[in-house]
Amino acid sequence: MPTIFFYGPELDKEKKKELISSFTEKASEVTGLNRGAFVVYLRESTPEDVGVGGKLLEDKLKEQKG
Repeated sequence: MPTIFFYGPELDKEKKKELISSFTEKASEVTGLNRGAFVVYLRESTPEDVGVGGKLLEDKLKEQKG
């Protein structure tokens, strides 16, 4: 089974449904495989769990605001 992983921000249930549907539809269209073959995993990450450019994303966001 083809598997799609998405690492990103926390989302509400409706946004999760929309994202899974969109990923599945596009992957099926591009590969020619049946939609039912795809498995999608959404992995939520908070800004304190992500590093960008050697810094916590949480800290980088604070720098941009201040």
